[in-house]
Amino acid sequence: MIEMDQYTVIAGVKRAGAYSPNHIGNDAAIFEQTMQHLHSMGYVIHYYSEEEFQTTEIKEPIIVNMCREMTSIKKLQALEKEGKIIINSGFGIENCTRERMTRLLVSAEVPYPESIIVSTSAPVQEELEKRRFINCWIKRGDFHAMHKEDVSYVRHPEEAQDILREYALRGIRRAVINRHLEGDLVKFYGIANSDFFYWFYPFDMHHSKFGHEQINGKAVGIPFSIDEMQSICKKASEVLNVHVFGGDCIISSEGDIQIIDFNDWPSFAPCRDVASQHIARCVHNVIEKELSIRAYSTILKEA
Repeated sequence: MIEMDQYTVIAGVKRAGAYSPNHIGNDAAIFEQTMQHLHSMGYVIHYYSEEEFQTTEIKEPIIVNMCREMTSIKKLQALEKEGKIIINSGFGIENCTRERMTRLLVSAEVPYPESIIVSTSAPVQEELEKRRFINCWIKRGDFHAMHKEDVSYVRHPEEAQDILREYALRGIRRAVINRHLEGDLVKFYGIANSDFFYWFYPFDMHHSKFGHEQINGKAVGIPFSIDEMQSICKKASEVLNVHVFGGDCIISSEGDIQIIDFNDWPSFAPCRDVASQHIARCVHNVIEKELSIRAYSTILKEA
């Protein structure tokens, strides 16, 4: 039988600073507040840095994490296969790397910019000209963005080819090229199985990681359906298998919504106090649901 008491102990794994560019304090704050709420709900929290997590035998049955390092992700995946309850899933975190995310969202028909996935050593200028990718974004395909140069805005195909050469020199083998979308840039935060959804215009709030919101500039307030945006983001979270998520959308002049970026467990900086409560509740609900499934499975086996 399942020993329920052991499922009150959580390994809380913080994100390594290198994977919180310009948001180390914000990422640490949302994680700490979430852990505090879980503690107040009766859970015991054992904290690990991402570096400690990689080298320590994790005995806790539940892992709540903000990991981004690939070594951590692979360990999370292995532990999940062993039966540990993990939020966000290591498989979901890896799904948020650019090439995987693009393939999954496009395949699921989630509104997303027209994109080309390329080798950084391949000639692309002719293809971009043929498809009229004049203004576009080049993004490293293998991982999350860690540096400003991992996401590059270019104004013509020649410049795109030059950027890809630079990526290749940096050891980045794959890239995603997104068509640039005109319109209002909107940032969103969401939590699976929750009515929590928060959006804002990052340009207006001076909320920035790398300054790329300057390209679309100040939002003009194009009308759009918040319910539709929430529905699109919910579908993306299900496709990518992440419970705690955020990202960016573009609202076209006609009010159409397209996701241009989707992240596992962002900072929730403008709404941290409320979001941390909802994240803790989400974690609790996932644990209870998983334990119910396991208990029922045990009953069936013993019947």
